Amino acid sequence: MSLSLRIFIIYMLFVALCSYFVLRTVMEEIRPGVRQTTEETLVDTANLLAEFLREPMLNKQINNDFYADIFRAYGQRTPNANIWGVNKFAVNHRIYVTDSKGIVLLDSKNIAVGQDYSRWNDVYLTLQGKYGARSSHEVEGDERTSIMYVAAPIKHGDDIIGVVSVAKPNRSVQPFIDRTQQRLGLLAGGLILLGLLSGAVFSWWLSRELRKLREYAVNVSQGARASIPQGRIASGELRQLAQALESMRTELDGKAYIERYVQTLAHELKSPLAGIRAAAELLQTPLLQAPENQQQRQRFISNIDSESLRLQHLIERLLNLALVEQQQSLHDPQLVDLNALCDELISNHMARIAQQSLQIHKDYAPSSWVTGEMFLLRQAINNLLENALDFTPQGGIIRLQTLRQGDSLQLSICNQGEPIPEFAFARLTERFFSLPRPQTGKKSTGLGLNFVQEVMTLHKGELSIVNLASISPAVQQAGVQVVLSFTAP
Repeated sequence: MSLSLRIFIIYMLFVALCSYFVLRTVMEEIRPGVRQTTEETLVDTANLLAEFLREPMLNKQINNDFYADIFRAYGQRTPNANIWGVNKFAVNHRIYVTDSKGIVLLDSKNIAVGQDYSRWNDVYLTLQGKYGARSSHEVEGDERTSIMYVAAPIKHGDDIIGVVSVAKPNRSVQPFIDRTQQRLGLLAGGLILLGLLSGAVFSWWLSRELRKLREYAVNVSQGARASIPQGRIASGELRQLAQALESMRTELDGKAYIERYVQTLAHELKSPLAGIRAAAELLQTPLLQAPENQQQRQRFISNIDSESLRLQHLIERLLNLALVEQQQSLHDPQLVDLNALCDELISNHMARIAQQSLQIHKDYAPSSWVTGEMFLLRQAINNLLENALDFTPQGGIIRLQTLRQGDSLQLSICNQGEPIPEFAFARLTERFFSLPRPQTGKKSTGLGLNFVQEVMTLHKGELSIVNLASISPAVQQAGVQVVLSFTAP
């Protein structure tokens, strides 16, 4: 299971549990909250009516038809009110008045006149000077039929001469409770959905950031080029971690690279240094001081010169290779015209081309622009051109071609040298591996193709080397083709 999925599942469970408990608590508080508000309104109404009915109670006029008609007319009113989306078409209050003994004198529903209500809490407590209220069910055990009763004393001085009770069915406020719960449920559902969406985005973002670090670490562990471009890591802490990893990798790579190169350089320098030392020692022997050994002295001096030149080439190639191997990305990318670059390099080798009586055939595409680093491309193509000159026989032909295919641009250099042995293909770009030159029998530094391979990797391109005979077996054409494939800008 991926890290992002684990984070999202944990976050989802946390949001679900918190939402459940919070929503459950709020839902449970809505009903009593609405009923408490309703009770407070009933208290005000009962006390208002108590003041209004005080004089009729004192004058024994409370049970005449005048007040009965008023209460009856009140119960029959149709408000046709729209209260925040809830329509109200009837008056739900029931009002009844009792005397000081609890006997009902007046009832807006006309169902309890003459009955003894002194046992009901609203009347009983009010007659004792306490707050009188009760909740009763019209249908026993059915919460939906509950009715709230609130009473207020009708006073004459300090004496309680009667009680007025106002009743309201709880079902009349149920639409407001249902509407509030429905809206709250929709809001809670939206918030939960938003929370889950935020959690998913956060999990994806964190996973993406960590995946970049993981890919970087894997590439480093495999010895591949790896860098973390600026701005790819968005989080401040993760960016600091990435920078720390980058710094650590640079330090470790630098130490390992230096150790490897010192060992390689020491190994490769042994052979030419041994030749120079041997030639120098022989030149110092008395035997070679004689005039008749002038030719031998000249041969040893020539060996010293050629081995010194070999050392110089080896060091230069190693320095260039070290430069490109340590480079993680192009430092100065720009548009480079490969046609013009090839012409420039060919003109630099014109003396050698004339000396070997070689022919240069060019077949350029109209447009050969690529994005790259001029210095590295010049060195890489020059290495390939030198190899072509080394392996092409006297009077042979070297062909250069640029070919555009869609978004790809290919540069191929063909020579007429001997085919590459099958065993050598796997090692052609290996450091210090080289085949003997046909004209001298000597090997090169073995760093040229390795350098070209590193340059093409930096340019996100490819290096391929084939024998021409393998391309056209029927023609049995001798020679080797080297192809550099670039992605065109």
